[in-house]
Amino acid sequence: MRQIFQHFDKAAIAQLPVEAFGGRIIVILSAGEVGRAADYLMRAPRIGIDTETRPTFHRGAMHPVALLQVSTPDTCFLFRLNRIGLPPQLVRLLSAEGPQKIGLSLADDWHQLCRRADFQPGNYLELQDYVKRLGVADMSLQKLYANLLGRKISKSQRLTNWEADVLTERQKVYAATDAWACLRLYDEINRLLTTRDFCLITPPQP
Repeated sequence: MRQIFQHFDKAAIAQLPVEAFGGRIIVILSAGEVGRAADYLMRAPRIGIDTETRPTFHRGAMHPVALLQVSTPDTCFLFRLNRIGLPPQLVRLLSAEGPQKIGLSLADDWHQLCRRADFQPGNYLELQDYVKRLGVADMSLQKLYANLLGRKISKSQRLTNWEADVLTERQKVYAATDAWACLRLYDEINRLLTTRDFCLITPPQP
């Protein structure tokens, strides 16, 4: 029986092997490409969702969301919203009852996306709520992935410029990994809920 932790030790993450998405990454730069990508994703039973925004270092300032990552188990589309906005085909995908949309801190993502185009998200699952069924209290993707899957997701690209003319390979892999990792976490949570082959380690009482 494996051990999982109610609160995972952040210091232990540095010792874990790094996880990175190894599938196809397709960058969508024009409105004409959106329809084909959205049609492909509509056929998936579930998709991982995440967004990236250009960081700001001035109090109170905020840039519009720049990138929407949508992943299946083997293909991740990076929609460059700073170039294409949020076209109707993407709104249709995000609003649809199928596929199921899996993500972390989705309320923040929906809020930022709705600033580009108003819509009602459909059929989504928030991992921060779902993982509580295991008794896990951590909320961050990095801690959850380390705890449940034993690998480290690097956050080194988080504060890079997501509105750059050309995204670097490291940015693309980082962005794809975050969306894909949501699917991996969902599958592992379901497996543990089904098999119950885990022991939850809780902090000692004072």
